[in-house]
Amino acid sequence: MRAEQTVNEMVQEVLWRQAKVHAKRTGEPLAEALEAVLQTPAGWQLSGLRDGPHAQEEARDWQEGLLWERALERLDGMATLDLMSRFSTEGNYSWLDDCMERLEGKEARAEYYALLEAELASLRG
Repeated sequence: MRAEQTVNEMVQEVLWRQAKVHAKRTGEPLAEALEAVLQTPAGWQLSGLRDGPHAQEEARDWQEGLLWERALERLDGMATLDLMSRFSTEGNYSWLDDCMERLEGKEARAEYYALLEAELASLRG
């Protein structure tokens, strides 16, 4: 990659490099090898990048922007995981607390209430 290279130029280099490897491996002419490379999932992605909105942007600026985007995505994911883990540890047995509150003072379910109380105590302790 050259310092002032555009995304389009960078992608073209990558595609031709892959085509040369493919041609060497299969014995196909270079033009046919390039077509074969373009038919792969990676080739489709590179074509989309080559023809996309960042095509004329300098590759280093685009890559730097990608790094920032990925870092922000990771941070967002980490924050989401942290929030979910806090929720799951803090609210794990809130349904049991609700049941206990509903059952308080109900003499007809004393045995059930005792079992729930024992279970709650074992979960908390």
